[in-house]
Amino acid sequence: MPTLTYAHWRDVPKDAWPWPNFSPAEIACRGTGQIKIDTEAMDRLQALRDRLGKPLILRSAYRSPEHNRAVGGAPASKHMEGTAFDIAMANHDPVVFEAAAREVGFLGFGFYPRSGFIHIDLGPARSWGERFPARATAFAAETPPAREVLAESRTLKGGGAAGVATLGAAGVDLAQQVLSETQSAILPLVPYLDTLRWLFTAVALAGIAVAIYARIDDWRRGRR
Repeated sequence: MPTLTYAHWRDVPKDAWPWPNFSPAEIACRGTGQIKIDTEAMDRLQALRDRLGKPLILRSAYRSPEHNRAVGGAPASKHMEGTAFDIAMANHDPVVFEAAAREVGFLGFGFYPRSGFIHIDLGPARSWGERFPARATAFAAETPPAREVLAESRTLKGGGAAGVATLGAAGVDLAQQVLSETQSAILPLVPYLDTLRWLFTAVALAGIAVAIYARIDDWRRGRR
């Protein structure tokens, strides 16, 4: 595979850059802006991005010899060949990442859990460093359990019925007091209001009972 070198990443022609999820600035040397493009390494990097389906955050890609010395890189670092990448694990499960990187053809692996990245290169096959500790939970957010819709809540319905009935009973009491003070022509209605008040009271008690039962049943089903 050909290797292309440019004095600065801004010199890279657009038609010489077929990797849609990366830019020359990401691959270029952080210290000098120089860039060395190993097309096989870039093809595998793009294949890894496609396989994982999420962004790859590059900590380091190509390094010029002088910048490699400045950052304390290995004397024969693959970064100077443009065939190595340091990728942050902030948005990846390291186990899944390593498996995918091996599947697309990367052979060299360096693990840096304290710094939060994994080094990958085209080889030779080797590895160093301590692997990342297992995550306590899966990386992907779990789907939250379904919540009871308020409009369909038995507890809400029972409580609502009890509240309406209680207000109704209170309204009957008020109406009874008012009517008892009015003209004697409407006094015969008062006994019927007494019956209506007891009816509202019964509905309120039934609503409270439904709400209590629904709450206990929900606890039993693990919905609360």
